Amino acid sequence: MATVKFTFEDKNINPVTIENVLDGNTILEVAEDNDIHINHNCGEVCACSTCHVYINSGEDALQEISDREEDFIDRAINPRIESRLSCQCVILEEDATIEVEVPDQSQIIGHEH
Repeated sequence: MATVKFTFEDKNINPVTIENVLDGNTILEVAEDNDIHINHNCGEVCACSTCHVYINSGEDALQEISDREEDFIDRAINPRIESRLSCQCVILEEDATIEVEVPDQSQIIGHEH
């Protein structure tokens, strides 16, 4: 089973490591299931950029980025080469270790989930 390590731009939030993650889950689903806040206004259908995260390692264990996802990442706050939409990051490898940095959510106008 995969391991997902969450760190946060907001240094007031402690890092969280989630182990025993089943492949087939998205990074957003892992966050939601473990009370980690990531905005997601469009309902996980790749129609906004509010669930934007940085994948600092383990990208190869995730479903490949689509053209549609790339288009929405361009609209995110402070996109980088490591940027992904957490709703589109499907974990494909059961023994993966994925390091995710969650941008400061206070900059995002969105629903609290």
